[in-house]
Amino acid sequence: MSLRTAIRHSRSLSLSAFGARFASSAAKLPTLKERLAQLIPAEIENVKAIRAEHGKKAFGQVTVDQVYGGMRGLPALLWDGSVLDAEEGIRFRGKTIPDCQQLLPKAIGGSEPLPEALFWLLLTGEVPTQEQVQELSKDWAARAAIPEFVEELIDRCPGTLHPMSQFSLAVTALNHDSAFAKAYAEGISKKDYWGPTFDDSMDLIAKLPNIAGRIYRNVYGRGKLPAIESTKDYSWNLANLLGFADNEAFVELLRLYLTIHSDHEGGNVSAHTGKLVGSALSDPFLAYGAALNGLAGPLHGLANQEVLVWLRKMQGKIGVNASDDDVKEYVWSTLKSGQVVPGYGHAVLRKTDPRYTAQRDFALKHLPSDPLFRLVGQIYNIVPGILLDAGKAKNPWPNVDAHSGVLLTYYGLDQMQFYTVLFGVSRALGVTAQLIWDRALGAPLERPKSYSSTAIKHMFESQK
Repeated sequence: MSLRTAIRHSRSLSLSAFGARFASSAAKLPTLKERLAQLIPAEIENVKAIRAEHGKKAFGQVTVDQVYGGMRGLPALLWDGSVLDAEEGIRFRGKTIPDCQQLLPKAIGGSEPLPEALFWLLLTGEVPTQEQVQELSKDWAARAAIPEFVEELIDRCPGTLHPMSQFSLAVTALNHDSAFAKAYAEGISKKDYWGPTFDDSMDLIAKLPNIAGRIYRNVYGRGKLPAIESTKDYSWNLANLLGFADNEAFVELLRLYLTIHSDHEGGNVSAHTGKLVGSALSDPFLAYGAALNGLAGPLHGLANQEVLVWLRKMQGKIGVNASDDDVKEYVWSTLKSGQVVPGYGHAVLRKTDPRYTAQRDFALKHLPSDPLFRLVGQIYNIVPGILLDAGKAKNPWPNVDAHSGVLLTYYGLDQMQFYTVLFGVSRALGVTAQLIWDRALGAPLERPKSYSSTAIKHMFESQK
C-alpha cells in the first residue's frame, strides 16, 4: 500500500468513526416529548415532597383590599415556566432575558434566540441542543396545516371583524380534532393526561402561524398564503406567511418578539385564563381560545397599540424632531387631561422592564436613526422623572409595550389591530407549557372561594 493510499484509508476510517460517534450521539438525543416523559416522574415526587413539608404553611395574609383589588399580588397559582421579580424582571426557568439571548440556540447567522428553544426551556428547565431545536422546528412545520373547514371559517369572516376575534374563533375551532378530547372520551387514565395534552399543544403552536397569516392576508389584502417550509424555523415561516421573510432583520425581530412575549408568570389575564379553563379539563384549543379573549382586552394585549397611537398623536402635535421641552410639555398635558402615559408603569415590576431593554438594544443595532425610535428614547429619558414629580406611579419605568409597536412599524407591519395576534402567537408557548405540566401533575379544578360585600362586612362586624 502506497503512502497516499494509506493516508486516504486512514482518513476514511477517521471519518467513519466520526460519523458513527455522531450517529450514536444523535441517537441518544431525546425528542421534547421523550425528555418530558423522563422528567415527569421526578417532578411528581418533588411536588409531593414540597407539599408534605410545606403544605400547611401560609404565604401570608389575604386582605380585603386584595379581594376588591383584582387579587393583585395574591399568591394563589402554581406556574413553573417563569417568575416575575419586581427588581430583576422576568426569569424563564431561572434564566434572565440576557441569559436566554446568550444560551439558547439561534438560527444560522442569527443573533436572537429561537422561540423553539425557549419552549423547550419552559417545558424542561433545560437548554436544548441545536439539533433538538432543529428537530422541533421540523415537527412544528409538519403539524402546521390547518383543517379545510377552519380555512373556510377564517375566509368567511368579514374584514371588519377584529383580527383577534378571528384568531380566537379559529383556535377554538381546532378543538374539532383534539387528541385530548378524544382520549378523554375513550377513558384515558389520569396519569396519562399529559400525553394528548402535549400533542394538542404542539399542534396548536404549530398551526398558529398559518392561522395568523391567513387572517393577515385576508384583512389587509396581501394575496395568497405561501406554504410552510420544513427547513426553516418557526419565526421565519411566520414572517414568510405575513410577507416579510425577505427582510432578515424583521425575521430576527420576530424571533426576539416571540421569545420575550412568550411567558410572564401565571397571574396575567391570558395566562391565568388558560390555566383556569384548562383546569376544567377543557383541551388546549378551548383553553387557549379563552386565553386569547382575555389577551384582546385594552388592559392587556392592546397596550402596545395604545402606545403607538399616543406616539403618533405626539408627533402630529409637536413634530418629528421635537425638543425635550416640547416632549415634556406634551407629557404633562396628557397627565393633566386625566389620561395615563401608555407603556409606563407595571403591576409588579419596579424597574425598567428587561423586555423593553432587549427591544431597545435591538433598535440601537438595527434602526438607531428612526425618528419614532428617537422619540421613544426621548420619552425614556423624560417620562420617569415627570411621573415621579406628579406622584402618578410607584413604578415610573417603561414596560414591554412602550417599544414593540415602534419596531414592527419600522419594518412595515403597521396594522396596529394585528399586533395582539402576534402577541397571541407568542403567549401560546408559556400557556401550553403550563397546561402540559398541570395535566402531568394532576392539577385539580380551580375553585377559589368568593364573598359578597355584605358577607365581608358581617365577617368583620362579628369580630368587634
